[in-house]
Amino acid sequence: MKNLQVLITRLDETIPLPTYAKGGDAGADIVSRIDITLNPGERALVPTGISIALPDGYAAFVHPRSGLAIKHGVTMVNAPGTVDAGFRGELQCIMINHDPQEAITFKKGDRIAQLVIQKVERAEFVEVHELPGSGRGTGGFGSTGRS
Repeated sequence: MKNLQVLITRLDETIPLPTYAKGGDAGADIVSRIDITLNPGERALVPTGISIALPDGYAAFVHPRSGLAIKHGVTMVNAPGTVDAGFRGELQCIMINHDPQEAITFKKGDRIAQLVIQKVERAEFVEVHELPGSGRGTGGFGSTGRS
């Protein structure tokens, strides 16, 4: 299988390109371009030092790192962040520290998120007076119970 080529520009030459930690990983690690400390409950926009150009029909999704979440209570406010194919600016992550007591410091080059590239469909929205039925119907949050 041929890998999808994604054009990338480093806005800081010392920042590594995104890398997959292991074979079969869906997300490539991206890093912080700056040193930053997040105090308990604090959120901040953390730049990654890279810009990408995705082919039409693709989007990138920036996911939190599970290790940061479980060990430090750190995640992303808008997870996953969506990067559209037409966006050419610096990728940035809205990070938040949910730990009630401990601050966390990221140094320049620390892994802060994962970048997942996916093929996406563009929908044509067709208005109708009534939707067709389904097994679920209008049942929403919690409608399937706890089991």
